[in-house]
Amino acid sequence: LLGYQVGDLTKKLAKYGADRVIVVDDPALETYMTEPYAYAMTEVIKAHKPEVVLYGATAIGRDMAPRVSARVHTGLTADCTQLVIGDHTDPKTKTDYENLQMTRPAFGGNIMATILCPEHRPQMATVRPGVMQRISPIEGAECKVVNFELKDIAAHKNVEIVEVIKKVSEKMDIQDAKVLV
Repeated sequence: LLGYQVGDLTKKLAKYGADRVIVVDDPALETYMTEPYAYAMTEVIKAHKPEVVLYGATAIGRDMAPRVSARVHTGLTADCTQLVIGDHTDPKTKTDYENLQMTRPAFGGNIMATILCPEHRPQMATVRPGVMQRISPIEGAECKVVNFELKDIAAHKNVEIVEVIKKVSEKMDIQDAKVLV
């Protein structure tokens, strides 16, 4: 969980199934900027060595994920529509192991490609909205919170945000529509 003054969100994440939340809380992460966020995420991955890292296929996820994957020397499967943990046999060593099978549209959406990342960790993907079902909240759920301290995140800023102007749209997001005509 990257951001500034985001500690209260850990309770919400626990309600939705998180067992452990790693928090990087720093003023430099108050507003999303590519470099500070990519740096923080890279350092968390290097320290905790996860098997799998998933990002939402949002503007931020599509911006940050390729930068982080390059920094930790692994692949990235973009815009996944299905994720499955399954058995895989390495053709070279004949070793069986579990691997994340990442499925995404290919060749203009005409076929679906399932991609494996057998030789590098973490396995990384951006995931389209709606691919995973949200569980019902578990009232009273708790999770372990790990505060991850990084020094000098602000040194990784290469732009300065002078002002944020939010535009209120009166149009409905097509992803929220119940009926399309």
